[in-house]
Amino acid sequence: MSTSSSSVLLQNLIRLSEPLKESLSRTPYTPPESYASVSVKSQLQSLLPNTPVSEPEVRIKVKNFALFCAALASSSNSTSMHLSWVPDSLSSSAVSAFEEFAQAYYADFMHSTCLMKVGELELDFGGVVESEKKLVIELMPEVLPLLKSNIKESAIDASDEGDGISAASARAWWLFWLPISSDGCYSALDHWSPEVKGQGMISFIYLAKNVNAEEIGGYADVILDACCQNIASDDEIWHYVVEMSVLLVTLTQQRNPRSSWYEKLLNEMLNHLERQPRNKQRRIAWLTHCEPLFSGLGLILLAHFRRLFPLFFKWMHADDDETVLLVRHFLLLEA
Repeated sequence: MSTSSSSVLLQNLIRLSEPLKESLSRTPYTPPESYASVSVKSQLQSLLPNTPVSEPEVRIKVKNFALFCAALASSSNSTSMHLSWVPDSLSSSAVSAFEEFAQAYYADFMHSTCLMKVGELELDFGGVVESEKKLVIELMPEVLPLLKSNIKESAIDASDEGDGISAASARAWWLFWLPISSDGCYSALDHWSPEVKGQGMISFIYLAKNVNAEEIGGYADVILDACCQNIASDDEIWHYVVEMSVLLVTLTQQRNPRSSWYEKLLNEMLNHLERQPRNKQRRIAWLTHCEPLFSGLGLILLAHFRRLFPLFFKWMHADDDETVLLVRHFLLLEA
């Protein structure tokens, strides 16, 4: 990076950071009682550049600025207590600032290309995606190892205050860096926090909808085993694990209805549904997403009807219309 290019980037970075820094400083913040000794606000403030900034630090500051914007951008749809204090106006400002910085970044001919290796290919996204997406792609190799490390560290002990903050940070950053590697997704599935675990599931759902079975290749068994292990997830993310599991098993085992993975996943799901047949949230999530699973099983599904029928019978008499309609839809498909 030339000296003049670095200087211009630095000026833009500081110019866009200052209003965010001022808005953040004016935003009221009280740490949750259970994490009173750790300040998310202070952590966010530390990501913004303080003048003066030396030119060799510019790349680090760009990465930190992106992470700052990622955290604030995710707050608008976050249920985490660590980000609930961020106003929508500040979240929107962070998104706008990142977009403006990305445009300035790629206006410089020194950054006109955006190269990313996919297998043996080196692809240039420079002319095919928006500036902010190009910058995300460019920063991926630097940010993803940091994110993965953050997830692993916060997975050690859920009772530690710092780990709770790390989990919130990991979730926030994860939302921004969604098109990620399967390795990073897998790390998230092993996390203790439902928030981070849920983002890993969302990422696998994204991958399942945008890749083919050949691209998953030898990872299929490992990923499907992770799906089985996560069927016992909390109610708040159960709809994610069901959708993820159904999409991945039908994608990777589509031509083999006798695959043991079909049976393992369906049995795991039925085990939990039988234990909680009156859990409206779980039954609706399952009925909403299970159709591709049933289609993939074909006639093999009849072998499971001894367990399915009692559930359907109970649900046909449920006190909510959505459950009844979903059961009727399924029975009509099978008729």
